Amino acid sequence: MESKTLKGTTTIGLTCSDGTVFIADMRASWGTFIASKRARKTFNINDMVGATVAGSVGDAEALMRLIKAEAALYEMNNAEKMSARAVAALMANILQGSKVFPYIVQLIIGGYENEKPTLYTLDPVGGLIEEKMAATGSGSPMAYGVLEQRYSEDKTVEENIPIAIRALESAMQRDCATGDGISLVTITKEGFREYKKEEIDKLIEKIKKRID
Repeated sequence: MESKTLKGTTTIGLTCSDGTVFIADMRASWGTFIASKRARKTFNINDMVGATVAGSVGDAEALMRLIKAEAALYEMNNAEKMSARAVAALMANILQGSKVFPYIVQLIIGGYENEKPTLYTLDPVGGLIEEKMAATGSGSPMAYGVLEQRYSEDKTVEENIPIAIRALESAMQRDCATGDGISLVTITKEGFREYKKEEIDKLIEKIKKRID
Protein backbone atom coordinates (compact mmCIF):
# COMPACT_ATOMS: atom_id res chain seq x y z
CA MET A 1 0.00 0.00 0.00
CA GLU A 2 1.37 3.42 -0.95
CA SER A 3 0.69 4.83 2.54
CA LYS A 4 3.73 2.90 3.72
CA THR A 5 5.93 5.58 2.12
CA LEU A 6 4.41 8.51 3.99
CA LYS A 7 6.91 11.21 4.93
CA GLY A 8 7.15 14.58 6.67
CA THR A 9 7.54 15.23 10.38
CA THR A 10 9.51 16.87 13.17
CA THR A 11 11.12 14.92 16.01
CA ILE A 12 13.39 16.26 18.75
CA GLY A 13 15.72 14.66 21.28
CA LEU A 14 17.40 16.51 24.18
CA THR A 15 19.82 15.45 26.89
CA CYS A 16 19.27 17.12 30.26
CA SER A 17 21.05 17.12 33.59
CA ASP A 18 18.76 14.36 34.91
CA GLY A 19 17.47 12.55 31.83
CA THR A 20 16.50 12.62 28.17
CA VAL A 21 13.49 14.19 26.43
CA PHE A 22 11.88 13.02 23.17
CA ILE A 23 9.09 14.90 21.43
CA ALA A 24 7.42 14.54 18.03
CA ASP A 25 4.34 15.58 16.12
CA MET A 26 1.67 13.09 15.02
CA ARG A 27 1.06 13.94 11.35
CA ALA A 28 1.92 11.57 8.51
CA SER A 29 1.84 13.24 5.11
CA TRP A 30 2.05 12.03 1.54
CA GLY A 31 3.03 15.04 -0.50
CA THR A 32 0.35 17.65 0.21
CA PHE A 33 -2.08 15.01 1.52
CA ILE A 34 -2.42 14.50 5.30
CA ALA A 35 -2.73 10.73 5.46
CA SER A 36 -2.84 10.28 9.24
CA LYS A 37 -3.25 12.46 12.32
CA ARG A 38 -2.27 9.72 14.77
CA ALA A 39 1.11 8.55 13.48
CA ARG A 40 3.44 7.14 16.13
CA LYS A 41 6.97 8.54 16.03
CA THR A 42 8.27 7.95 19.58
CA PHE A 43 9.10 4.39 20.63
CA ASN A 44 10.01 2.50 23.80
CA ILE A 45 12.96 0.16 23.16
CA ASN A 46 13.30 -0.83 26.82
CA ASP A 47 12.82 0.84 30.20
CA MET A 48 15.92 3.00 29.74
CA VAL A 49 16.11 3.50 25.94
CA GLY A 50 13.78 5.27 23.54
CA ALA A 51 13.77 6.44 19.93
CA THR A 52 12.14 8.80 17.48
CA VAL A 53 11.74 8.16 13.77
CA ALA A 54 11.27 10.37 10.73
CA GLY A 55 10.83 9.18 7.15
CA SER A 56 9.06 6.21 5.61
CA VAL A 57 6.38 4.79 7.91
CA GLY A 58 6.88 1.20 6.73
CA ASP A 59 10.66 1.36 7.14
CA ALA A 60 10.37 2.98 10.57
CA GLU A 61 7.91 0.38 11.86
CA ALA A 62 10.02 -2.51 10.54
CA LEU A 63 13.17 -1.14 12.20
CA MET A 64 11.44 -0.56 15.53
CA ARG A 65 10.03 -4.10 15.56
CA LEU A 66 13.49 -5.47 14.82
CA ILE A 67 15.41 -3.44 17.40
CA LYS A 68 12.82 -4.05 20.15
CA ALA A 69 13.10 -7.79 19.52
CA GLU A 70 16.91 -7.61 19.60
CA ALA A 71 16.83 -5.62 22.86
CA ALA A 72 14.47 -8.16 24.46
CA LEU A 73 16.66 -11.07 23.30
CA TYR A 74 19.79 -9.35 24.66
CA GLU A 75 18.11 -8.87 28.04
CA MET A 76 17.07 -12.54 28.17
CA ASN A 77 20.59 -13.75 27.33
CA ASN A 78 22.55 -11.32 29.50
CA ALA A 79 20.19 -10.54 32.38
CA GLU A 80 20.70 -6.83 31.79
CA LYS A 81 19.12 -4.19 29.63
CA MET A 82 20.70 -3.15 26.34
CA SER A 83 22.18 0.35 26.62
CA ALA A 84 21.33 3.24 24.33
CA ARG A 85 24.87 3.12 22.96
CA ALA A 86 24.54 -0.58 22.11
CA VAL A 87 21.09 -0.07 20.54
CA ALA A 88 22.43 2.80 18.42
CA ALA A 89 25.50 0.80 17.33
CA LEU A 90 23.39 -2.22 16.34
CA MET A 91 20.96 0.00 14.44
CA ALA A 92 23.87 1.67 12.63
CA ASN A 93 25.16 -1.76 11.55
CA ILE A 94 21.70 -2.76 10.30
CA LEU A 95 21.37 0.45 8.27
CA GLN A 96 24.92 0.17 6.93
CA GLY A 97 24.24 -3.38 5.79
CA SER A 98 21.15 -2.25 3.87
CA LYS A 99 22.77 0.37 1.63
CA VAL A 100 21.69 -1.31 -1.60
CA PHE A 101 18.03 -1.08 -0.53
CA PRO A 102 18.24 1.50 2.29
CA TYR A 103 15.70 2.21 5.00
CA ILE A 104 14.45 5.76 4.32
CA VAL A 105 14.61 7.03 7.90
CA GLN A 106 16.26 9.48 10.26
CA LEU A 107 16.56 8.15 13.79
CA ILE A 108 17.26 9.60 17.22
CA ILE A 109 18.11 7.02 19.89
CA GLY A 110 18.74 7.92 23.51
CA GLY A 111 18.42 6.89 27.10
CA TYR A 112 19.65 7.22 30.65
CA GLU A 113 22.30 4.93 32.11
CA ASN A 114 24.81 5.20 34.95
CA GLU A 115 23.32 8.56 35.95
CA LYS A 116 24.09 9.92 32.48
CA PRO A 117 21.76 10.87 29.58
CA THR A 118 22.83 9.79 26.10
CA LEU A 119 21.65 10.71 22.60
CA TYR A 120 22.59 9.51 19.12
CA THR A 121 21.47 10.40 15.60
CA LEU A 122 21.52 7.99 12.66
CA ASP A 123 21.13 8.65 8.94
CA PRO A 124 19.67 6.18 6.38
CA VAL A 125 23.01 4.46 5.69
CA GLY A 126 24.19 4.04 9.27
CA GLY A 127 26.04 7.27 10.04
CA LEU A 128 26.14 7.46 13.85
CA ILE A 129 26.82 10.67 15.79
CA GLU A 130 26.56 11.31 19.52
CA GLU A 131 24.76 14.58 20.24
CA LYS A 132 23.45 16.68 23.13
CA MET A 133 20.38 17.78 21.15
CA ALA A 134 18.99 16.78 17.78
CA ALA A 135 16.01 17.38 15.50
CA THR A 136 14.98 15.40 12.43
CA GLY A 137 12.41 15.65 9.68
CA SER A 138 11.10 18.36 7.40
CA GLY A 139 10.41 20.77 10.28
CA SER A 140 13.81 20.41 11.93
CA PRO A 141 15.25 23.73 10.62
CA MET A 142 12.47 25.64 12.40
CA ALA A 143 12.90 23.58 15.56
CA TYR A 144 16.65 24.20 15.63
CA GLY A 145 16.01 27.95 15.56
CA VAL A 146 14.34 27.71 18.98
CA LEU A 147 16.66 25.06 20.41
CA GLU A 148 19.85 26.95 19.60
CA GLN A 149 18.58 29.94 21.55
CA ARG A 150 16.96 28.28 24.58
CA TYR A 151 18.18 24.73 25.14
CA SER A 152 20.91 23.86 27.65
CA GLU A 153 22.19 20.42 28.60
CA ASP A 154 22.61 21.73 32.16
CA LYS A 155 18.87 22.28 32.56
CA THR A 156 16.65 19.58 34.06
CA VAL A 157 14.06 17.53 32.17
CA GLU A 158 11.34 19.70 33.69
CA GLU A 159 13.09 22.88 32.48
CA ASN A 160 13.79 21.57 28.96
CA ILE A 161 10.31 20.14 28.28
CA PRO A 162 8.77 23.63 27.67
CA ILE A 163 11.67 24.43 25.31
CA ALA A 164 11.09 21.20 23.39
CA ILE A 165 7.37 21.98 23.11
CA ARG A 166 8.06 25.52 21.86
CA ALA A 167 10.55 24.20 19.30
CA LEU A 168 8.04 21.67 18.01
CA GLU A 169 5.25 24.25 17.90
CA SER A 170 7.52 26.52 15.85
CA ALA A 171 7.89 23.71 13.31
CA MET A 172 4.14 23.06 13.37
CA GLN A 173 3.45 26.69 12.51
CA ARG A 174 5.85 26.82 9.55
CA ASP A 175 6.12 23.27 8.17
CA CYS A 176 2.97 21.91 6.51
CA ALA A 177 4.11 18.30 7.07
CA THR A 178 4.26 18.78 10.87
CA GLY A 179 1.17 18.95 13.07
CA ASP A 180 -1.89 17.22 14.56
CA GLY A 181 -0.74 16.75 18.12
CA ILE A 182 2.31 16.11 20.26
CA SER A 183 3.89 12.92 21.58
CA LEU A 184 6.17 13.50 24.60
CA VAL A 185 8.48 11.00 26.30
CA THR A 186 11.08 11.29 29.06
CA ILE A 187 13.69 8.81 30.29
CA THR A 188 15.12 9.38 33.77
CA LYS A 189 16.38 7.19 36.62
CA GLU A 190 12.72 6.29 37.17
CA GLY A 191 12.58 4.84 33.65
CA PHE A 192 10.64 5.46 30.44
CA ARG A 193 7.59 7.72 30.74
CA GLU A 194 5.11 8.59 27.99
CA TYR A 195 2.98 11.65 28.77
CA LYS A 196 -0.77 11.51 28.29
CA LYS A 197 -2.57 14.05 26.09
CA GLU A 198 -4.08 15.73 29.16
CA GLU A 199 -0.64 16.22 30.71
CA ILE A 200 0.73 17.71 27.49
CA ASP A 201 -2.25 20.05 27.20
CA LYS A 202 -1.58 21.32 30.73
CA LEU A 203 2.08 21.93 29.91
CA ILE A 204 1.15 23.87 26.77
CA GLU A 205 -1.33 25.95 28.78
CA LYS A 206 1.38 26.81 31.33
CA ILE A 207 3.73 27.88 28.55
CA LYS A 208 1.07 30.15 27.02
CA LYS A 209 0.38 31.78 30.39
CA ARG A 210 4.09 32.33 30.92
CA ILE A 211 4.40 34.03 27.53
CA ASP A 212 1.32 36.20 28.13
